Amino acid sequence: MPETDPAPLITVITPTHNRRSKVLRAVESVLAQNFTRFEHIVVDDGSTDGTEAALTAIRDPRLIYVGAKWRGANAARNAGIERARAPVVTFLDSDDVYLPNRLERTLAWFDENPTLDVLISSFVSLKGDRSTNCINRGAFLTRNTLERALVAQTIFIAGSAITARREALLAIGGYDSDIARMQDRELLLRFAGRSGAQLSEEVDWKKYNSENSISRQRDGYVEAYANLICKHPYIIDRYPDIPPYMIARQIIADTIKGRISQAFAGYLANRSSKALGYSLPQLLRGYVGGRRWRRDLYDEFRAKYGARPA
Repeated sequence: MPETDPAPLITVITPTHNRRSKVLRAVESVLAQNFTRFEHIVVDDGSTDGTEAALTAIRDPRLIYVGAKWRGANAARNAGIERARAPVVTFLDSDDVYLPNRLERTLAWFDENPTLDVLISSFVSLKGDRSTNCINRGAFLTRNTLERALVAQTIFIAGSAITARREALLAIGGYDSDIARMQDRELLLRFAGRSGAQLSEEVDWKKYNSENSISRQRDGYVEAYANLICKHPYIIDRYPDIPPYMIARQIIADTIKGRISQAFAGYLANRSSKALGYSLPQLLRGYVGGRRWRRDLYDEFRAKYGARPA
């Protein structure tokens, strides 16, 4: 029988909207954990597909359904953080699943490291018939190293990979409700101003790439990146080649794949952005400099932490 201790040791938060079958799969993966002292808060952002009926029919006291109309997934996540009773909070997107040992091994990191604020785990990414291992090096990144890794996008991150102490999440203000894309990177950049983060190379969840996932959308990358820079303008001062590199890389990728209209739209979005506004020569120079800087950072990581696990 599941343990009904009123004081869970870890809280799982899942925001969802009209993903009835997928969120049921996610919930099943949590209830099947080999660790039982948890609570799973599912925050339903106004679903109309029978999600409420399906979840409230599950008779397990550890599953907590919160229904309302929130202002997007980040507001739903913050509502879950506010309601969490456990000192450690972890996340699970509604289309992802945990492996059976996720909670037990995650909590062990925080039990063994009292000063640890953030843990970023590794995962398997599933797209159709293709499976990709997204495995980070097992290492503790200092504040400065974490910031550089996030800016250069040299570590694997995703919403379901993040675990943090609740008090630390509240201290930095939780998720930014104005960010609809790159919200996990934005959250971790604010954590980098407070503390470092532990990377775990152990795969403990599976990422399913849904068709309606924001991260899969081809359009809107430049606008989202500009929004990120508006939230963290110091990136341009400290890493001047990285923003133009990221924009140029997206435009080049769209062009190579024949998505000419998307590439042109991305360039125009960059030009019209107050945070960006790079000319074509600036994008080309930034691409060369940013690529070199990222390569040097990779070499630094390999020398300090060893090769990335296969």
